[in-house]
Amino acid sequence: MLVLKAGSRPPWVGLGAAVWVQTASGNSYNFPLYSSRLKSVLGYSQQQVTILGVANDIGENVGLLPGYVCNKFPPWVVLCVGAVFCFLGYGVIWLAVSQTVQNVPYWVLWIALCIATNSCAWLGTAVLVTNMRNFPVSRGTVAGILKGYVGLSAAVYTEVYSMVLDESASKLLLFLTLGLPIICFALMYFVRPCTPASGEDSSEPNHFLFIQATSVCLGVYLLATTVLSDLVSLSTALSYTFVAIMIVFLMSPLAIPVKMTFFPKNDKRAKDSLQEVHSSDDLVQQEGNQSQTEPLLTPSESASYLEGPEYVSDVDLLLAEGEGAVKMKKKRKPKRGEDFKFKEAFIKADFWLLWLVYFLGVGPGITVLNNLAQIGYAMGVDDTTILLSLFSFCNFLGRLGGGAVSEYFVRSRTTPRTIWMTFSQIIMIATFLLYASAIDGTLYAATALLGICYGVQFAIMVPTASELFGLKHFGIIYNFILLGNPIGALLFSGLLAGYVYDAAAAKQQTSVCLGAECFRLTFLVLAGMCGLGTILSIILTIRIKPVYQMLYASGSFRLPSH
Repeated sequence: MLVLKAGSRPPWVGLGAAVWVQTASGNSYNFPLYSSRLKSVLGYSQQQVTILGVANDIGENVGLLPGYVCNKFPPWVVLCVGAVFCFLGYGVIWLAVSQTVQNVPYWVLWIALCIATNSCAWLGTAVLVTNMRNFPVSRGTVAGILKGYVGLSAAVYTEVYSMVLDESASKLLLFLTLGLPIICFALMYFVRPCTPASGEDSSEPNHFLFIQATSVCLGVYLLATTVLSDLVSLSTALSYTFVAIMIVFLMSPLAIPVKMTFFPKNDKRAKDSLQEVHSSDDLVQQEGNQSQTEPLLTPSESASYLEGPEYVSDVDLLLAEGEGAVKMKKKRKPKRGEDFKFKEAFIKADFWLLWLVYFLGVGPGITVLNNLAQIGYAMGVDDTTILLSLFSFCNFLGRLGGGAVSEYFVRSRTTPRTIWMTFSQIIMIATFLLYASAIDGTLYAATALLGICYGVQFAIMVPTASELFGLKHFGIIYNFILLGNPIGALLFSGLLAGYVYDAAAAKQQTSVCLGAECFRLTFLVLAGMCGLGTILSIILTIRIKPVYQMLYASGSFRLPSH
């Protein structure tokens, strides 16, 4: 059994627990699995269902309150709120879909869906902010991993939905109502601030590589088993076996703290090396007689403030950055790369450029995701579970790959991460034109490409926001940028796609639209939005290139001079 003293807990335990919580926080991706049931049972039009999809996105991405709360309360409080919201919101939707309660008003369901998916914001904020601070020098990699598991969660839920829940929307909603809160309450103890990883441990890259490799294996496994279950009829025993193997994959990140417990030799050498760095820095400080300093981070309190020394070691500065803990003697406006308050970041051109680029990338992507089932039906695909699983897997690859690739190039060539948003939005333009053409055999390829590019937007935005504006108030800054999702869903999905679809269905004099014309105009408009996003991302990349040259000139993350 792993026994750790308070405050000395390695961050890998929390990262392993965060994988499960992040998977739970992807519950909003389940909307396509039960949206058709909402439409048939409750008799809604496509536009009404689409507006419910907007509620789904609003709840998921309006996280200003959890962003604020995460700086005032420990992570377990944030997780508790998320679990309660999940129970209340999905509980009401389950009552309506299962017809346990008859004639639930439309507006009640809309509010319930907002509350249910707002659990995503609380759960995701708690684990992302905590782990970004626990791994301050590997923020791109950590963001890619955690956001990757959120992207993969749709495939996880699809696996459970098709193999355990008999493709029953009612059973799925009951699982979301009861199962997810149980997972959160069971793991909240492990999601907590730790002494930040300094990057000095030589085994750290291998640990990250292990998590990335096992997550890719999980993604391939989920896609393969989903396709298999669609092609052949699986026995109950085999279905449950597949789900059990999936659970083992999800638990694989916990192998790292287990390995560190039973084979501590390499980790001990890394700690000794870190202690030598501290000792040499202390010697330099004593000889210079420049100032008296206090410890930046104690084992019991990783969030303590630095009382303004003139000289501190690079390692200590990095640890302090993990908590946004550098306090300057003189009050002045922060420079890019330092810790910004939200109101300070809010008035910066870089902040709004990043927001617009993100909005113009995820808005079109979320439109396709919300309407994926209807797009599939319109294109002649009867079973859209494979389509959803494919989007989920590729979304995961985009998030994981975006974090890893941007981390490599930012360290080796100081390339701003936003250049990858530019490339992905160029590909999205081609993808939407491919959707609009409705050429036979291209639906799955277009969905895969869009999933990858959609995932890249998340993987790049998260570390970019932290590098430009710091980690101290990262929670609220990050959640404000996430508002691009629901605004994009409202404009592009609710007002545009829903209207175009219903208009085309009215021309066909049917309730279910068939053919390319159901979404063609929508796809052309979305291609134009991505074109605008490409231009703005180029401008942003040029503007922030000096920041990355300052932060990563030495090949590893360094704090800007104060």
